[in-house]
Amino acid sequence: MRFSIYTEIQQHQQTPEQLYAEVLEQMVNADRLGFDTYAAIEHFFFPKFSISSNPTALFAAAAQKTRNITFRTMLHALPYHNPLVLASAIAATDILTGGRYEFGVGRGHGWIPTKAGVPLDEEARPRYEEAVDLLFKALAEERFSHHGTHFDVDDSHIHPFPRRKFRIYLGGTSDRTYELAAQNGWGVAVPPLLPYAALREQLDLYRAECAKHGTTPDIVWIHACHLDHDRATAMREAREWVLGFIAGNASPLTEYDTPPADDLVKAGYGFYAAGIMESLGQIPFEQLVEDDYVWVGTPQDILERIAATRELCEGVTEIGITVNAGGAPHWMAIKNQELFAHDVMPHV
Repeated sequence: MRFSIYTEIQQHQQTPEQLYAEVLEQMVNADRLGFDTYAAIEHFFFPKFSISSNPTALFAAAAQKTRNITFRTMLHALPYHNPLVLASAIAATDILTGGRYEFGVGRGHGWIPTKAGVPLDEEARPRYEEAVDLLFKALAEERFSHHGTHFDVDDSHIHPFPRRKFRIYLGGTSDRTYELAAQNGWGVAVPPLLPYAALREQLDLYRAECAKHGTTPDIVWIHACHLDHDRATAMREAREWVLGFIAGNASPLTEYDTPPADDLVKAGYGFYAAGIMESLGQIPFEQLVEDDYVWVGTPQDILERIAATRELCEGVTEIGITVNAGGAPHWMAIKNQELFAHDVMPHV
């Protein structure tokens, strides 16, 4: 079992400069504590959701201050990159992190395309899947050509060329995401703020497709987590930042104009038209904890939640926690890292 920290770098009260400085300190601390991986989202335009617009630069900076921890972009939002340019950046990031880089790819969130000037149409999914093919061809073959519907490349190459294979993840809510991951032997990352029941069907599909294609399930389970040796203190401290985390995740839908629901559905972004994100904000904090949307309590409480998750979800290979979202103060994020590392990780 591996352990990781996942951040969206949500900007609430902090300035961007303060927030990035705090995240870098948290990454150094996570390395000292023995976490295996520090993962960051790639996201644009909506600060309460995330200001993590260039995670590879963040990781290159953090690599100079750390020794062992692996860095993971979760996920590169592929529709906003030329796949060949992104392949080159991935190879360079691997050099700058001393071979400690891994990544995932995805379509990104459904509210981003119109802000980025990217078409939100029925070709969105096939265009993305072709970009995935081209990205991995560039990372695997020193010389390559590709003649498809959306990309036409003849006798191309990237420099620097990577000399190793990367650990790869997909993430999201659509069935196709889980099918692609299983077919290619990639891992999947479960989005935070969702209990197992919300993704049971997709995870069952992933395991079935893995069995069909002879690949091994590799599931990263991510949850917002707050700990204290006193349960009442944990509940009191966690309330504001957990509710802020949920509000930040829903903010693109609640604070901005978003594409019409029909357009989202046609482009394969039906999740964002279903009202799921907005509805989380209506759930009382105590119910969020009780129903396993978030983990809040003593180290023993968290151990019991992890054990229950592993029993329900075959194929979990990594537990990732979010501790610095929703405007959580820096000291609280550090405290959560410390308690999780000292009082949870050794017992799993």
